[in-house]
Amino acid sequence: MTVQIGFCSYSHHTKGYSSQEDKLGLSGYLFRLQTEGVCDIVLNKKKLTFSKGGLLLAKPGDLYEIHIEGNQNSGDYNLFCEGSWIDEWWNRSVKPTSSQINLDEKVLTLWRHLTIEERRPMSEKNKELSSYLLKALCLSLERAINETTSTGSRPYPVTRMMRYIEEHATTVFKVEDVAQYAGLSVSRAVHLFKSSTGKTIVEYAQEIRLSTAVNQMKYTSMTLEHIADNCGFGTYAYFHRVFKKKYGVSPGEYRKQE
Repeated sequence: MTVQIGFCSYSHHTKGYSSQEDKLGLSGYLFRLQTEGVCDIVLNKKKLTFSKGGLLLAKPGDLYEIHIEGNQNSGDYNLFCEGSWIDEWWNRSVKPTSSQINLDEKVLTLWRHLTIEERRPMSEKNKELSSYLLKALCLSLERAINETTSTGSRPYPVTRMMRYIEEHATTVFKVEDVAQYAGLSVSRAVHLFKSSTGKTIVEYAQEIRLSTAVNQMKYTSMTLEHIADNCGFGTYAYFHRVFKKKYGVSPGEYRKQE
């Protein structure tokens, strides 16, 4: 399935900006993420205001115009694309026109990478790389939208804590760090995480560490002591105790079985 990128860029306005509505509507998909300041977008005659973290997803046929007041800094990433892959991705789930997401550095990095790739002269562009970057960006935006929306089973702050733990599980961190990242007190973070996931923050981190350790035991020749340190257990003795409690055998015995 194909993708075509019309433009992908970052825009920064300090003197205001306005566009007029195209009476025929958009010919492809327009994604826009506000990173700074405020702007007003009129989509299908409905006015929407976007501030930092505001994400617009517009589809072919939508009537679009934008207005940015002067005397402010307004920044946004924008992308116009089309193709059969985008059609399939768009149609397999409901895509909200307007949503508020966390400005995750991983999403911004993908957008920057795609922007730079599209900026290259035609002879230097790698269409395959741009295609994969676009697909990764679409899927990442979809995840960001879903995670920002609290559900009855998992409030957004819990998702924030999970993502922090997943990123830092193999390093040393404190429960206080997790709570601060989610904007909660330690007691509230501990209670909310346990009630939503059925696990403590430490148990979730250990689960990730053990999974990482198992993969390294299977697919690398690193010593068990190195793996214990590399996966955030600190000492082999502690790794041995946690591993045996989980799998019923020592790390050494498990590795021999594999």
